[in-house]
Amino acid sequence: MPLLFPGRPALIAYITCGDPDLDTSREIAVAAARAGANVIELGVPFSDPVADGPVIQRASERALQKGTTLEHVLQLAREVRAQDRNLGLVVFSYLNPILRFGLERFCQAAAAAGLDGALITDLPVEESAEYLRVMRKHKLATVFLAAPTSTDDRLRRICQASTGFVYAVSRTGVTGARTQVAEDARALVGRLRRFTRLPIAVGFGISTPEQAAEVGRFADAAVVGSAIVETIERAAPHARAADAVADLVSKLSAPRLNATAK
Repeated sequence: MPLLFPGRPALIAYITCGDPDLDTSREIAVAAARAGANVIELGVPFSDPVADGPVIQRASERALQKGTTLEHVLQLAREVRAQDRNLGLVVFSYLNPILRFGLERFCQAAAAAGLDGALITDLPVEESAEYLRVMRKHKLATVFLAAPTSTDDRLRRICQASTGFVYAVSRTGVTGARTQVAEDARALVGRLRRFTRLPIAVGFGISTPEQAAEVGRFADAAVVGSAIVETIERAAPHARAADAVADLVSKLSAPRLNATAK
């Protein structure tokens, strides 16, 4: 079942769970939702985050040093869900922590925690049959990444495998804030719309209200990750992190409300 976005462009906020600590991560997630985020991606820290830039890599290192595990992230999801029944809530993880936890066990725990679905960043759609089977068994949405370099045949397969939304990567490379939205993003969204009626979110490099508004003119959602994680990194003391993220999210939300979708 798709994750439903409002009629206007949505905002998806990513956080690395456990950075700076789990209690603060919960406060940040709730604050981001109240400030206007429609979906929260709960990032599972991983020791080799090859798709992520230096900002999220540092956050993963800090979270791992605190001992944060996938089990902690699932408990965090349960706590966030208890405070907001309508928020879209997705686990964002590399495959290794899921396999170590156990796929069936993960899906059971995710459903029990109130998660809507998951995005496994390094799981190729070509190797996802068992993952899709178990996720669908537990009625969890599956989100896959689509890159500008993907062939039409691969985009079709990604769209067929996705059930929550399709995540369009705005450019090749790793995550990280950029000064402008890549031209490839608009073209990729147009290609994806040939194969799916699901919402399409654009991420990787979106960091300003202007960029979020620009994305809202041709896509269904903007994903902001590194800018939020960097805001958390700079917040001192930690008690101010939730307020700092809420302020950023409210600024990101304001201009997109006036964006003309598609």
